[in-house]
Amino acid sequence: MNAPLISVHPIANSQAAPLPDVLGFGRHFTHRMFSQKFSPELGWHSATIGAYQPIAMDPASQIFHCGQAIFEGTKAYPRPDGQFNLFRVDQNAARFNRSAARLSMPSVDAEFHIHAIGELVKLEKAWMPYQPGSALYVRPVMIATDPTLEVRASKTFLHYIILSPVSPYFSADSKAVRVLISHEFVRAVRGGTGEAKTTANYAISLYAIEQARAQGYQQVLWLDALEQRYIEEVGAMNIAFVYDGKHIRTPSLSGSILPGITRDSILRLAPDLGFSVSEERIEVNDALRDIASGKITEVFAMGTAAVVVPVGTLAFKGHDYEVINGDAAPVANALYKGLTDIQYGHAPDPYGWTRILTVK
Repeated sequence: MNAPLISVHPIANSQAAPLPDVLGFGRHFTHRMFSQKFSPELGWHSATIGAYQPIAMDPASQIFHCGQAIFEGTKAYPRPDGQFNLFRVDQNAARFNRSAARLSMPSVDAEFHIHAIGELVKLEKAWMPYQPGSALYVRPVMIATDPTLEVRASKTFLHYIILSPVSPYFSADSKAVRVLISHEFVRAVRGGTGEAKTTANYAISLYAIEQARAQGYQQVLWLDALEQRYIEEVGAMNIAFVYDGKHIRTPSLSGSILPGITRDSILRLAPDLGFSVSEERIEVNDALRDIASGKITEVFAMGTAAVVVPVGTLAFKGHDYEVINGDAAPVANALYKGLTDIQYGHAPDPYGWTRILTVK
């Protein structure tokens, strides 16, 4: 399809707001946003970059009643030469469209979607944070807007993109995270929406996550919904287990696990850093036994927000299994450095993963 032009509207305040030394994650937002609308008659139309502002919605809009909503997460990274990198943004666009298809939503033109991200980031370049590990987080969203209480797919939609200057998802002093394995609640089931990046998958996880936090854990590790035996995801991230400091095992994509772009990147990068990898079904009791025996030397989670974060403790049915103490996670640290060096342009990109945005 022919990508529409983006109308750029002037805004009252185009200057970046002063940012605190501690950004946190997703707490601050730039002054502009991208949006476009969809209708059966016009297709995608009214593509605009204008002021970041509240969205006026009919109270009967289907997003509030049927929950048709998807989103993505990627980042723009500052390079040493003053330009910015987008990382595997084509894969984010492809996953956005797979999520849309799963929820009976229209696809977006992938290259136009990426173009819109690039134009928005360039306009908001003054918001790029430069603290170590920081970046400009990109959040594309699509929501259903038909005003009806019927249980059916909407025919009209809003697609928008917002930006947030962020620091790493986990603070530098958190070291390895503590994770509670849920044996009572599940996140997704094969045949459901686990493979889609839909808001419903996250809403369903909140109760268990809050219960875990109340007990002193930072994340929840989900087991499969059918047998509650096989390891799937941790929080909003994929998970991996390191055997004898050399071999990385991660749960195979089952239909209920989100196919993470960071996960895929790690699986491609790890062999070039000297680690073997495999995708397998991982039974929770086998993994815990291997942690106790020392066969598993590290566990780590991986995702766009946190990149790679070591897991220090796994808890299951009232027992804590200690994996590592502090930040002694050489494999996770090597993968983090290898991947972020590419993302931030500190190392060559032999995989063709990055797109350079010229911003100066």
